[in-house]
Amino acid sequence: MPSISVIVPVYQAEKFLESSVGSVLAQTFSDWELLLVDDGCSDGSPALCDRFAAADSRVRVFHRKKNAGVSEARNLGLNEARGDYIAFLDADDAFVPQALETLWSLREQTGADTVGCAHVNLTPDGGEQTELLLPAGTYDEAAIRERIVYPLLGDRLRVPVFNGFIWRYLFSAKILRTVKITFEGAYLEDELFLMEYFCNAKKLAVTEEPLYRYLLNLSSATHRYMKDFLKVFGRFMERKEALVKRYGLESARPLWREESNWAGLLIAIGNEYARDRQAPVRQRQKAVQELCRRPDMARAIDKIAPAGLSPNKQMVANLIRGKHFFTLTQLYRLKNRI
Repeated sequence: MPSISVIVPVYQAEKFLESSVGSVLAQTFSDWELLLVDDGCSDGSPALCDRFAAADSRVRVFHRKKNAGVSEARNLGLNEARGDYIAFLDADDAFVPQALETLWSLREQTGADTVGCAHVNLTPDGGEQTELLLPAGTYDEAAIRERIVYPLLGDRLRVPVFNGFIWRYLFSAKILRTVKITFEGAYLEDELFLMEYFCNAKKLAVTEEPLYRYLLNLSSATHRYMKDFLKVFGRFMERKEALVKRYGLESARPLWREESNWAGLLIAIGNEYARDRQAPVRQRQKAVQELCRRPDMARAIDKIAPAGLSPNKQMVANLIRGKHFFTLTQLYRLKNRI
């Protein structure tokens, strides 16, 4: 049985797989298995996955006939994983060679059930910037809630926002299986997964060494128009509400709903003005005004005046609160060349 199972959802990733899979094959820690989940690819990815599996018995491939999304691909990987610990890798990213060895050694040294690391953000122009998870050290249950769970719950309007990146951690398979934690949906699924997991983790050890290389991919789902975003976000809030009740989180961030809805509203507005959105400008502006009149969003706008956002988002928030929808539309037209 391998110590670590690395799960990689694969979809139309032909040009990245040599690098991502190669980064696992090059690990200084060898006691791993690699699960490649072909999520209904129509490019050369399936053949590449089969080639990797034929060359190394630690690589296992699962082919899905139809694309079901990243959450279902990861869930399949979780169901098939044999390792005591779980790591996630996106098909367009890569581990540094000592990643698994460093995380495994940190876990053994500290007795933590979970370990995490910093990562490097890679821009398409070749730029690199290191982003820390948390300061190096060990965190007990109370500290985990304060530094991870509560920020994911309600602190969504101040920079820096705590990101729900699941590939920064080595997870305990025992916790995942005991609590039956899985993924759902195509957007914001990482945040809920992390919230529930860290409501059950006992000890987290963190290194500031950047062990993961994250490609900022402008063609990813987060940069394309999502027709059903409001439905996806509504389900996200339902599931978040359930987690709040299950783990008694309400008192920690009393305005978590308003903060979350404000964050969702800013995403929804950006989605309406997405460059690939096929709709006239006036229709987009009307849709944004209707968004702001929704009871959940209207309450958030009334209760919270965002401060501390990134400059662009702060401008959007100020225009929304001032009901300057025409000006907002013109700015997005310039920004996205609509």
